[in-house]
Amino acid sequence: MRTSELRQKSAQELSDLLIDLRREQFSLRMQQGTGQPARPSQVRALRKDIARIKTIQNEMNSKGGAK
Repeated sequence: MRTSELRQKSAQELSDLLIDLRREQFSLRMQQGTGQPARPSQVRALRKDIARIKTIQNEMNSKGGAK
């Protein structure tokens, strides 16, 4: 997921997307816990996407608070 695509989304869309990614992350952790192999690259990419969304949300909040 590209940062430019995320910046075009509204705050509500970002929140919804973050919830979906967190659920997917939980699912992958449960798969690892039960012994099913998960692709490490998928887990890493998911973590990075979550971090990107949180960063953009923080930027939006700081811009809103500064006004």
